[in-house]
Amino acid sequence: MKLQTLLLSAATSVATLGFGLAAQADTTSAHCDLYAPGSDNAYLSSNCTFSQRQGYISVQLQSNGVRYEFSPIPNSQPGNFTDQYGHAVYRQSGLGDAGTIFQFVDGSHLWIYWDTSSAYGSGPVNQGTRIGTLTAHSNGSQINVRSQPTAQSRAVAYGLAGDQVNILECVLDTDTTGSTLNWCKVQFLGSGATGWVRSDFIVFPGDGAL
Repeated sequence: MKLQTLLLSAATSVATLGFGLAAQADTTSAHCDLYAPGSDNAYLSSNCTFSQRQGYISVQLQSNGVRYEFSPIPNSQPGNFTDQYGHAVYRQSGLGDAGTIFQFVDGSHLWIYWDTSSAYGSGPVNQGTRIGTLTAHSNGSQINVRSQPTAQSRAVAYGLAGDQVNILECVLDTDTTGSTLNWCKVQFLGSGATGWVRSDFIVFPGDGAL
């Protein structure tokens, strides 16, 4: 989930400029989450490439090919940029050494994580797999896709009712004592994104097995 309070970068952002990239090259693989203004759920999660040269930053998303170019504003506080369209962009704290955050002029956010263990934006799954369908308690509800099989873990993306997923594995739900639910690791057929969804949000294949 998104942090509820974000701090605009100031002098301390000089330290953040390292972004956990110490001893790394100026181009590194990462994964990116995009949030609409005021939203706590990412509307897009993708593998991405982060590049930084002489204060200029480029971010390339894998899933949709979008590229962001941030140029530092001369004689301004560190962390203040303009994008390729001349709009203001502000670097924010909140992820520590795990990554960095950029806020756009419309209030939307780009979160960049150095953890690349999740296969966001990867290719489609192989044929012959077990395919389930996401379901929701009400039409239009967003279904959280989490980084670990627990409700306390970070929501890395969300799905919608009707989305088809490849069911990779399922484990017992340990959030509540006596729970009869499971958490299942799924991969979306459309985007290739992976994460954990609780079993009451999944319609399983006809064999009924987890």
